[in-house]
Amino acid sequence: MATQVKVMQIIARMNVGGPAVIVAELMRGLDKSAFEQILVTGFCDENEADYLDTVAKDIKATRIAGLGRSVSLLADLKAFFGLVSLIRKYKPDLIHTHTAKAGVLGRLASLFAGRGAVRIHTFHGHLLHGYFNGLTTKIVILIEKILAARTSVLIAIGSKVRDDLIAAGIGSTNKYRVFFPGLPAPKTFAKAAAQSALGISSQTLYITFVGRLTQIKRPDRLLDVAKECKQRGLDVHFLVAGEGELFESSKERSQKEQLKITFFGWRSDIDQIFAASDIAILTSDNEGIPLTLIQAAQASLPIVATNVGSISDIVINESNGYLTPTNPADMANAVEKLVRDPQLRKIMGETGKARAEQYFSLDRMLKDHADLYRTL
Repeated sequence: MATQVKVMQIIARMNVGGPAVIVAELMRGLDKSAFEQILVTGFCDENEADYLDTVAKDIKATRIAGLGRSVSLLADLKAFFGLVSLIRKYKPDLIHTHTAKAGVLGRLASLFAGRGAVRIHTFHGHLLHGYFNGLTTKIVILIEKILAARTSVLIAIGSKVRDDLIAAGIGSTNKYRVFFPGLPAPKTFAKAAAQSALGISSQTLYITFVGRLTQIKRPDRLLDVAKECKQRGLDVHFLVAGEGELFESSKERSQKEQLKITFFGWRSDIDQIFAASDIAILTSDNEGIPLTLIQAAQASLPIVATNVGSISDIVINESNGYLTPTNPADMANAVEKLVRDPQLRKIMGETGKARAEQYFSLDRMLKDHADLYRTL
């Protein structure tokens, strides 16, 4: 009988969001007779929901203090030596790191531990735009270049993510694989039942934003789009599912300007919210591949999104939605086209659902990873 491949998955923190979902599905879905996996992660900030505590309660993790989001030399050093001792203890065949901080500490710890494990790193997005000033970005790029040279395979979750990283000189083309994230098929709900469960009217068109209310996601831009729609007299209502440091200020501004927006806060019933909706929207400055848009496509929703990051792998402009420049007027134009044309919404929604089934299925993602792990 073939021996199990020992895989150590390392991620900085399992805050609710795309990387946590992907890692959780890998932990759950890979064949346990072929792969023995251990998940190593840090702790979430107090204003973040922890995916392991709220959704993926079935998944066990080894927690390392200091591996989380904030950067502090002392905490990072503690996390680094914690990782080194874990690697020496478990002797994994493969170390697969996710997210920037875990990618740096995990790969350095792997080199330092000297166990000869194969290193894989997944870029769930990148920090090249919209996160740091010029000097910090240059330092980030330099560190990533050095680590890429000591990594066997670099996985990008979208083609634009890969292209941006290669353009910045991080890793050679032949080291990259593009693995789209895969999600299980959503729970299905009748639209009227979903709307009634959420306590919203069936007489209105709903445009839904799902994501953290944090600077990179630009909730201020979402409010600008809502304001523009109001000025144009469009009878639409926005639904916002998510929390973050801009949650309260966004709510305050919405009330002050009397915008038609319902803030749900953090929710675990995204399938039901999308089932109650008519259009999905995302207003970010930068993205990897946002899983919420895959969920929206699975729910047959047309999508309006800024043309950033690898969103263009999910949304094909004028086919299953609109990719727009980042200004609110352009986004409102796209929303208006969909609001005024029910047939267009239906066609784009069906096209998006078919695309999601083809490219973003869970089976496909698990097979991509299992094949890669075996090969290495």
